[in-house]
Amino acid sequence: MAEEYKRAYAFGMDYGTSDFKFGPISCGEVPQIIENRGYFPDSGSIMYRAFDRAREVVVGEEVPLYLQSSEDLALRLIYPMKNGVIAKDDEKAWAVVREISRYGLSSFKPPEPEFRGFYVVASLSSIAPKYMYERLFKIYGELGQEGLVAASTVIAQPFAVAIAHKITTCVVIESGHGNTQICPISRYPIRNAVVTINRGGGDANALTAEIMKDAGYGDLAREESLVRRVKEGIGLVPADLDKAIEEGKRNPRKLRTKFKVPGTRITVELEEEPWRRFLIGEFVFDPNHEIFQSYFRRGMPRPRDVKIGDTTFLGMLDFGEGIARSVERCPVELQPHLYRQILLSGGNFSWQAPKELEGLAIDSKAKIKALLKRRGITNVKVTVADSPQYSVWRGCIIYGYVVPEDYEWDWDRMEGWMKP
Repeated sequence: MAEEYKRAYAFGMDYGTSDFKFGPISCGEVPQIIENRGYFPDSGSIMYRAFDRAREVVVGEEVPLYLQSSEDLALRLIYPMKNGVIAKDDEKAWAVVREISRYGLSSFKPPEPEFRGFYVVASLSSIAPKYMYERLFKIYGELGQEGLVAASTVIAQPFAVAIAHKITTCVVIESGHGNTQICPISRYPIRNAVVTINRGGGDANALTAEIMKDAGYGDLAREESLVRRVKEGIGLVPADLDKAIEEGKRNPRKLRTKFKVPGTRITVELEEEPWRRFLIGEFVFDPNHEIFQSYFRRGMPRPRDVKIGDTTFLGMLDFGEGIARSVERCPVELQPHLYRQILLSGGNFSWQAPKELEGLAIDSKAKIKALLKRRGITNVKVTVADSPQYSVWRGCIIYGYVVPEDYEWDWDRMEGWMKP
């Protein structure tokens, strides 16, 4: 009976750097998504005192209704999962995590009288420290007292991807808004071989903003959510950046593009130097081309190495070299098997290659192969996860479905169910 209940109420939560994906097994293939952020209203304002006194932080679809000046956003709009890690004493970030977790679970709480909470499977970055697991379990314990959580467990995002695709030996590259995790898996994640890169979709957004400024859209480039949509609408990954630039200069009409923001009169056009579309995708995979130096010189932040706990995030490492370094930390006998199953996951791999630009623009799978070939690694198989944005969430649901209900959490193995 307990096993049947657990399977009926398995609930996945993927805490991405940019988006929070959540939902029960009944969602099917696609979870609910909100931005992984929270807004702290001005507690001194008359509007807060009159209407929002009980709300410390606002999350979900209501956030845009509270936004005020651009200067105000830096203080009050908090994205908790920067680099996939929250500082132990960052209470504002943890308050956002608690509130989005409550929001997600409450959104699906059924009216049935027999409901006593979800079996929650949460997914964090592969380099999340132990204290993040402890704090998350504490939050779920509090939500359990509200009748929302019956039991919970936490798994690494790359492991969730492998589970979703039923692959036990592979290299998972999970690339989201803030960072990229390269994690070899042989039955379990090989944690000592994980390579983390301090570069993701947010860096492509930063470059897109600079390109928009050059094209005369400086006022729009300050709105991060708009910049992200423009990036997704016009950005391209080049097969060879030098050749793409050369062709773009010779035949600019071929690459000209425009992006109309739905529901508005705003249109962003790239008429002059449209070959800069290729810089957006290239910057994600390999930011070491000399053309990017001009952007760094005029103030765009260079992806930098950062040390968080015992983990160093490498800013300028290209994805091909990152994969090679990760695999070469594994036993030699295992390495060929890992190269033959490279799995790409995360919204940062959702690049399109228009047919009319065949030979110039390629997709993520082809780009990874090209970067590895540059290093003499050719016997590879690269697969893009089905719906790469959702593969972590799907892995959470499958994991929750198959882990026995009576398997209790073990801090040594870091697996099992933690019950309030």
